[in-house]
Amino acid sequence: MRAPRGLGFGAAGLGNLFSEVSDEQAHAAVTAAWDRGIRYYDTAPHYGLGLSERRLGAALREHPRDEYLISTKVGRRLEPSTAGGDDLAHGFAVPATHQRVWDFTEDGIRRTLDASLERLGLDRVDIVCLHDPDDHAAQAFREGYPALEKLRAEGVVGAIGAGMNQAEMLTRFVRDTDVDVVLCAGRYTLLDQSAAAELLPAALAKGTSVVVGGAFNSGLLADPTPGATYNYTRAPEELLNRALRMKEAAERHGISLRAAALAFCAAHPAVTSVLVGARSAAEVHDCADQFTTPVPDAFWQELRETGLLEEPS
Repeated sequence: MRAPRGLGFGAAGLGNLFSEVSDEQAHAAVTAAWDRGIRYYDTAPHYGLGLSERRLGAALREHPRDEYLISTKVGRRLEPSTAGGDDLAHGFAVPATHQRVWDFTEDGIRRTLDASLERLGLDRVDIVCLHDPDDHAAQAFREGYPALEKLRAEGVVGAIGAGMNQAEMLTRFVRDTDVDVVLCAGRYTLLDQSAAAELLPAALAKGTSVVVGGAFNSGLLADPTPGATYNYTRAPEELLNRALRMKEAAERHGISLRAAALAFCAAHPAVTSVLVGARSAAEVHDCADQFTTPVPDAFWQELRETGLLEEPS
């Protein structure tokens, strides 16, 4: 199973990423995505301590199950917590009703997936990815990946993979395992092409699907203004200035920087899907509009001639 081509819906925002989103706003965002033809939806227990999964599942239950693909992730098991407070330290504006426990064991993965299915209200998901195993490589490869292989062989899931904010370990997954898909966030964008060195060529050679997330690098490429975020922290001045120069070039060619950012991610032959995180129907419609906007060749030529973009690998 391959991730569907085109635009996908990243549901971290439905878990109150950085700030609260109402149930109605979240539902409207998913409905807008469906209306715009989006049929791939990605979530995780990590996003809002399960809130994203609950909201996404509730919205998708209105649509035929065989007409969309959904992916979730394992590796962070949620356990009830009585500590109180909120989860903003992890980036989500939700009550800290649970704590995350890193767990890439077979038992942990099966328990985490069962809990996800319950929150989603589904009897199956199409894709399951190991989530951010950066500091748990030994266990992820020794126990986590074989556990996913078993789930795939049993027909519990259709496809397996890994999702990370780095390219190096994802390259190892592509080369050393039989994953169907890797989700690479923020490492193949107008500002960071590190995935182009090894990951994308390796995936293309092996026929592994690459889903690109973080096309806007968490905000800077969507709206490069002072205070904009890059990789979820305040963007350095040098990167802000570079993004502003790209925006000016885009506007000279009659497009938005958002359109260019999405087009860049989608253009690589190894990339099957580009996930966009949206918190409202308006954001969904904007992303869908930008994704279908043609980007002139002259724009790419200008970026390369001015050193704002290196030649693709």
